[in-house]
Amino acid sequence: MGAEQMSLDSLAVHAGRADLTALGVHVPPIDLSSTYPLPDIEAGGEAYDQMAGGHPRKEGQTPVYQRLWSPTVARFEEALASLEGAESAVAFASGMAALSATLLARVAQGRPHVVAVRPLYGGSDHVLATGLLGTRVTWARAEEVASALEEDTGLVIVETPANPTLDLVDLRALAEQAGEVPLLVDNTFATPVLQRPLEHGASIVLHSVTKFLGGHGDVLGGVVATTEELAVQIRPVRAITGGNLHPLSAYLAHRGLQTLPVRMRAQQDTAQVVANWLTTHADVARVHYPGVEGGDPLGLVGTQMTGPGALLAIDLGSYERAAKVATSCRLFIHAVSLGGVDSLIQHPAALTHRPVADDAKPSRGILRLSIGLESAEDLIADLEQALTAAS
Repeated sequence: MGAEQMSLDSLAVHAGRADLTALGVHVPPIDLSSTYPLPDIEAGGEAYDQMAGGHPRKEGQTPVYQRLWSPTVARFEEALASLEGAESAVAFASGMAALSATLLARVAQGRPHVVAVRPLYGGSDHVLATGLLGTRVTWARAEEVASALEEDTGLVIVETPANPTLDLVDLRALAEQAGEVPLLVDNTFATPVLQRPLEHGASIVLHSVTKFLGGHGDVLGGVVATTEELAVQIRPVRAITGGNLHPLSAYLAHRGLQTLPVRMRAQQDTAQVVANWLTTHADVARVHYPGVEGGDPLGLVGTQMTGPGALLAIDLGSYERAAKVATSCRLFIHAVSLGGVDSLIQHPAALTHRPVADDAKPSRGILRLSIGLESAEDLIADLEQALTAAS
């Protein structure tokens, strides 16, 4: 059965593993080699030119050096591209490395201008706001993107659901505004289980592999899924700057994909129960979650997304109350990041979004909750005692 005939659940298990039976193994092998023997000087040089130029390694060609190509990383890239419905994927040592390489690739094409829709992850916001990588940014509302485009615009960037307030953006409408300019969508919160941006007009999908894809809080990585044309532009940046995903991390991330649909749906089910309970709590000013009343004003859950996801945010009205709740939780771990099997709670304005400009920073009364695989009853009990402590 080909990939195009499989459900996403089956694809998550089998993508990147088609050759295992022929190899006589049940799980993918891990190749940790940093360098590879060269058959001769000319063959080695040809292979170097092929991969350093951004093109995939040819069958039978020496990999030369891990910074150019790794079979273990390539397996993960193949699997992720299949899940996103992309021609290619390029994996990196972190989500920020993936974004940075994509920005640098566009700068190298003479397209340094970026139109970005807030809110974004704090690190993404920061690298754009500082212009550190030679880009310049115009911040725009989703409905203002077309008017913000310039002659040298190289990317339109959006995150949906957005970090940390779970704002949803209509990707088809945004892609129409972007026109010929590639639309990059940070799909970290939704994952391909809940949303496949390429099907809605996006050109590039960005993931922090660290989050749901790895799923267990033990992998740092990033990946972009895109067309082969754009991948050819991005791979040389990775080869030159060395932001490669380590093979062991690639193996763990690839393994994480096998349980991604099961984890994502289970965590989403629990998030819905927790969110519904929070909407009834007198000490919670607002619940930001696409699955509650008012949380999906554009009606994108059920059309663009298959579900509301496993992240939510709560507004407690003040920094003091938010800080008290975050530090009073016993089951929720007070830590940054998200998407693991254990539930996390954190204060975006003080941590992940600390470098964001004051006029774009999340409210200081907001906490972000990443729902794990614990029972909804236990998570609610923990939040109840923490909210009581803050009162």
